Formats: sequence, structure tokens, C-alpha cells
Amino acid sequence: MRAYESRQSRKRTAIEVFAWPTVIAAVSLFGLIAALIGHGGYDMLGALALLVPVAAGAWAWMTRRR
Repeated sequence: MRAYESRQSRKRTAIEVFAWPTVIAAVSLFGLIAALIGHGGYDMLGALALLVPVAAGAWAWMTRRR
């Protein structure tokens, strides 16, 4: 097996490829809107929602294969 090939070399569907990026984008959009138009609790929800892409990036960085 070559270094650039995955363990499973089956084709993935568009839903499998874009499901998590779509969820992260939707949560980020919610966070931006909540932080801009809300006060109090909405600010906290917005901040937590904006941490999702940061957490996803950190998780991906920590679990990457070398």
C-alpha cells in the first residue's frame, strides 16, 4: 500500500465527504448570527458555537497520521 492511499480504497459518496464540513459550517453560522444579534445567553451560545471549528481543527491536527 502506498503512503497516499487510505486503508480503505473504496469511493466515498458526496454525503460522506461533506457531512461534517456542512455541520461545522452551520454551527459556525449560527454562532456568528447569535453573537451579533443576541445578548446575554446568546453571546455565550455564539462563543461556544464558534469554538466548534477550533475544536475540530485541533482534533484533526492531533489525530493526523504521519
